[in-house]
Amino acid sequence: MKYFKLFIAVCFLGLLLSCGGDDDICESGEGTPRMKVSFLNADTGKEKTVDSLYVAVDYGSGKVQLGGQAKITSRIIPLRVDDSPYTDIYFRITNKGAESKVRINYTTKSIYVSPGCGVKKTYENLNSILDPTTTTPVKSIEPGQNFIENEDKTNLYLLF
Repeated sequence: MKYFKLFIAVCFLGLLLSCGGDDDICESGEGTPRMKVSFLNADTGKEKTVDSLYVAVDYGSGKVQLGGQAKITSRIIPLRVDDSPYTDIYFRITNKGAESKVRINYTTKSIYVSPGCGVKKTYENLNSILDPTTTTPVKSIEPGQNFIENEDKTNLYLLF
């Protein structure tokens, strides 16, 4: 009985000491970064506040509506995380209005972060193409930073 109590005490201490920290929570921005899109006035080239913007993204299984936002100067949009070399993004300024299709081409690189976060993808060699058949409401596009490591810098400018 004496050895049994000692065994239980050792197991209990081992259980307490084996509890790890918050390794399994990935909350400090270590996940896969999203693309930042900003807006410019097509006539002046200056930053523009868009009254409303609706975004849809094709992640490989059809369009997914990301919803609308009002009175914004930029928008953060997640890209595909599979091995596809591109993501198609659709922009509208009204809920049921005409939309412009922009294809974002890139190469990806996987980086190990931690046991909790796993692997994150970074995007390099960004190249954006506005579909010439859908130039309403987006008139043209301008490139920004051509890689995505975090969400601080603008990667694409839409001209309205």
